[in-house]
Amino acid sequence: KDLPLAGAHELVEDCGHEDWLLETVLDDIGTAGACGPSSRHRRRGCRLSAPSANAGRLASAPTPTIRPMPRPPAAAPTVELSADEARRFALAAQHLVGSPDRRAGVAGMLASLRAVQLDTISVLARSHELVAYARLGAVGRTKIDAAYWSGEAFEYWAHAACVMPISQWPLFAFRRRRFLHRAKHWSEHSAAAAKAVLKQVRAEGPLTATDLGGAKKTAEWWGWSEVKSAAEFLLASGQLTCTRRVGWRRVYDLPERAIPADVLHDNLDDDECLVALIQLAATCLGVATGSDLADYFRLKKLDVARLLPQTGLVPVRVRGWTAPAWAQASTLEHGLPRGRHRTTLLSPFDSLVWDRARTARIFGLDHRLEAYVPKPLRQHGYFSMPALAGGQLIARVDPARANGTLIARQVTVIPEHATAARLPATSAAIRDALTEAASWVGCSAIAIERVSPESAVDPLRRAVA
Repeated sequence: KDLPLAGAHELVEDCGHEDWLLETVLDDIGTAGACGPSSRHRRRGCRLSAPSANAGRLASAPTPTIRPMPRPPAAAPTVELSADEARRFALAAQHLVGSPDRRAGVAGMLASLRAVQLDTISVLARSHELVAYARLGAVGRTKIDAAYWSGEAFEYWAHAACVMPISQWPLFAFRRRRFLHRAKHWSEHSAAAAKAVLKQVRAEGPLTATDLGGAKKTAEWWGWSEVKSAAEFLLASGQLTCTRRVGWRRVYDLPERAIPADVLHDNLDDDECLVALIQLAATCLGVATGSDLADYFRLKKLDVARLLPQTGLVPVRVRGWTAPAWAQASTLEHGLPRGRHRTTLLSPFDSLVWDRARTARIFGLDHRLEAYVPKPLRQHGYFSMPALAGGQLIARVDPARANGTLIARQVTVIPEHATAARLPATSAAIRDALTEAASWVGCSAIAIERVSPESAVDPLRRAVA
């Protein structure tokens, strides 16, 4: 494959995992490579060795065509930004600077973020509710949920399981085709089971997995029944869709019944889908490296590298970043964003922080969800939420609720915000974030249990008292 890109080598270096890179390259080479037909489990065992006595068997194989490398287009001038400017662009792109657009509401927010991750964990609220709360303030939770499932959005695999504007249905044709080719999602199922599920939904209308015969075969969350496995494959391959949930259960329906006719098509080829998604990711991120762009919708990094010249994105050099970056020309033309910063608690699945490497690079916080870490090994708590104030991540807060009280089981102040000079402002911001969150979820009191570092204990308790 040709890689005639400026910046492609930096993105390849950014990929980091040589085995993954080798697999991806072999995937592109396909049957032209020495390993024969491309398949991951066969490539794992593929060995490159010196010619043997059997080398003559390759004599009849087609000779790969060697094409001259095309001349790359003239590079656009690179814009230079400071790390602080890149951070401000990132916050604005995620709608965390300026007054909340309550008139546009949740639907407007979703149209801007392009993907809101769904997750089963509910501490203060479910993650998709927390994302709206972080940007719009104390919007009623039922109102938030209704806005997501109003018929103007659909659920599909983007960064993870995400709710997205229904207009983006055509852009995921490439992923639906890949799942269809694989003939499964996660778990195995028979072709007969998939055919039966599709027939039942067609005949009876929208159905949950329970309606279809039951989602579970074991008590574990991954212990799907064959019916559930078949329904999930049909969803992933686009033969079914989901535009609403009931009691947190997906409701499966036929795309032709749930998706508007003007967007119900798979007319875009894979590259057209990918270019459009890279462009959307750039808009949602403000300033982004190749890895950032790939992560937003979980695209392959080499695909991003290959297609960047087709996106019209402007190259950006951010002082202090080791990898090249890109941005939409319109983002840079609007200038540095101005406005009031939100003070709020963020879901760990919020698109501002869901990319761990990007969060560390932009905010200096290596944030990790510890919900699946054994309790004795947790450092910051089960559902530690980054606290955002003044455009910075200033602390981690692990919340809980009991008897009308919002409890901060653990508050960990970020070292640079725990200095004697900054602690008063930091403590006041954490108090404000906790107070607003408590009011939103119907709590009338706040309690703080553990605080780190020790120097932050008294200032924080005084602020909350």
